[in-house]
Amino acid sequence: MKDIDIARAAKIKPVKDIAKLLNIDEDDLELYGKFKAKLPLKLIDEEKLKKSKLILVTAITPTPAGEGKTTTSIALTQGLNRIGKHATVVLREPSLGPVFGIKGGAAGGGYSQVIPMEDINLHFTGDISAVEKAHNLLAALIDNNIQNKKNNLGLDPRTVSWKRVMDMNDRSLRDMVIGLGGTSQGIPRESGFDITAASEVMATLCMAKDLDDLKQKLGNIFIGFTYAGEPVYARDLKAQGAMAVLLKDAIKPNLVQTLEGNPAIIHGGPFANIAQGTNTLIATKMGLSLSDYVVTEAGFASDLGAEKFFDIKSQYGGLTPRAVVIVATIRALKYHGGAKLADLQLENKEALKLGLENLDKHIENMGMFGFKPVVAINRFDTDTLGEIEILQNHCDGLGIEVSLTEGWAKGGAGATDLAEKVVKAAKSCPSCFTPLYSFDWDIETKIETIARKMYGASGVEYSLKARKDLEKIKKLGLEKLAVCIAKTQKSLSDDPDKKGRPRDFTIKIREIEISSGAGFVVPVAGEIMRMPGLPVVPSAEFIDIDKDGNIVGLF
Repeated sequence: MKDIDIARAAKIKPVKDIAKLLNIDEDDLELYGKFKAKLPLKLIDEEKLKKSKLILVTAITPTPAGEGKTTTSIALTQGLNRIGKHATVVLREPSLGPVFGIKGGAAGGGYSQVIPMEDINLHFTGDISAVEKAHNLLAALIDNNIQNKKNNLGLDPRTVSWKRVMDMNDRSLRDMVIGLGGTSQGIPRESGFDITAASEVMATLCMAKDLDDLKQKLGNIFIGFTYAGEPVYARDLKAQGAMAVLLKDAIKPNLVQTLEGNPAIIHGGPFANIAQGTNTLIATKMGLSLSDYVVTEAGFASDLGAEKFFDIKSQYGGLTPRAVVIVATIRALKYHGGAKLADLQLENKEALKLGLENLDKHIENMGMFGFKPVVAINRFDTDTLGEIEILQNHCDGLGIEVSLTEGWAKGGAGATDLAEKVVKAAKSCPSCFTPLYSFDWDIETKIETIARKMYGASGVEYSLKARKDLEKIKKLGLEKLAVCIAKTQKSLSDDPDKKGRPRDFTIKIREIEISSGAGFVVPVAGEIMRMPGLPVVPSAEFIDIDKDGNIVGLF
């Protein structure tokens, strides 16, 4: 059965029944139909959340289709509940761009999904649309201020980098000229569109602690400079109040369920190659306040999502993660060992052995934060017993716990062994977490530390523009912000063609963007874009709806 068929065949419970598992009063639910609800921020209990155990699921460097972090996160949560633990999974919301593009949905797979799957993968409760509207409101206010002589801040349009956003992959909108059509239309300038998941408003929403904090952060968004060289922020346009109004519902986490009726909180959706790649701080704290174990994932591999989860989200939010799971697949390891993408279903022990050094690096990365991770082998039908044995023996040789996980095929029953090993790891590590850097360090030292320790780079090179950006950051007094490096997810390096564990390479920083609302700067390494394009054969071609309203082709 396909994912959508499995999800549709499941007996879904009313969301009020899921709320009861978390001891949430029905009156506190803001219902979106029978199976979805928003949760009020008052349910966050700072004292309770300190006693709960936060589990991070990360991965090795992925193939283009991903390695199943979300599926494994859901399976682990179902497995924990099966062994008698009170667990909730907390995830990001899927973006419509990938849903209609190459990767499809992001609600898990097989018998480890969150449901209602169609709703979650499509418009859900409208949070991403709200982020889009808030972002574009600021864009409209910027151009309106430039256009009008009254109430004009003297903003130099040449210094404005704020684009519009939409939640779709559309490469034709990356770069454009706006304001054409004469004096009544605006001031012509270069601009374009990013995908909504790449919006600084999305990143800011995910870092906010409450509505007041969100409003302050939105006001801190850097816009550009006046002709006199003075910095201009969103608060100077008096934009933060109206933007917060548009986000008043989006700031509340969404409660749904797994296929086995376990609680699932889904909220926020920043990409990990260009933003912090984790769900909202509010959602994580909500889960920790309502259950004993929270399982969450961070986008892509440990060098991107996990690093940002630890250094940005955990440091800023005062979180204390207790255990780490690294998802590994036989196919990805063979890919990093030189096997062709089209041949990954074929047994190739030599390629597998060569690819193991990629796993080794990710294990090493987690050790830098104080964790001895559990490796979850996300099993595929094409994995042979000989290949699985090689991977298990390799982990045993490193002294690393390893679990053959079959969450896709068996749901929680396929992840009880993983659950037992994660509980053991969490008990043994109440205060292991150590960040890689301090916010007090200067920006260059933070970048250098991440590049050398996480990626294995020999050094960092800055373009002339990046050097000027560093000076601008110093001038604005923003050196104490976190660092969120944007780079390819396809390699530990900034070159997507370097597979395995690259060595003796230099990270090249071409520019550094300021996301002062979210609380970090974004050094851009290599060729990375904020507006993806659709593949030659997009997933949208297979998605349809019949006369009875049943959706087909969604996966």
